[in-house]
Amino acid sequence: MGLLDSILGRSKPVRPDLDQLFAVPSAALTLQAGAGYTPTGLGSVCFAGVEGGGFARVKQDVQELLDADEGPGGHPVEFSQDSYGYTWLLTRHAPDDTAGLVNDLHAVNTLLQEGGFGPQLLCSLVGFQDAEDRRLALVYLYKRGSFYPFAPVPGGSDKRDNQRELQVRAVLGNDLRVEPDLARWFPLWGAPGL
Repeated sequence: MGLLDSILGRSKPVRPDLDQLFAVPSAALTLQAGAGYTPTGLGSVCFAGVEGGGFARVKQDVQELLDADEGPGGHPVEFSQDSYGYTWLLTRHAPDDTAGLVNDLHAVNTLLQEGGFGPQLLCSLVGFQDAEDRRLALVYLYKRGSFYPFAPVPGGSDKRDNQRELQVRAVLGNDLRVEPDLARWFPLWGAPGL
């Protein structure tokens, strides 16, 4: 970062640390003990869509890798596109296999990054729910190198439960690198895996 960047208030983006995802299984135990949320077994990766043969090959590699992990009778990986044009990859595991889910998300991120598509990575999320079937996602922001909780209000309305999000932040404060800037806790309405 140069002097001009410093004067103009520009900051160097945090380099994504994909290994931060490996902290999620232990955070899941803390979340269950401290707030009553259990993993759903669903997780997803969001990235800006790209065209071309290189990206098609990486997408095929991701599909083959994760489908092979599921074995016979497993759930295939699902790709979808949201209304903003972002591509989502959804993967499923047994709810008690958070470590396997995180391994899949990490593998997808690594393949995309190694394929030259690291700048297109936006976020990953791991889904949770409580005894009242209220959903929660732990969202990892690549460009910030941090997590935040996202808790939509049940019922399909585009409202979030800020109080629950702040409670979850307090519970997870020592387990994950939580995003300190609340303005960066973006809503992910209708995200696959939530």
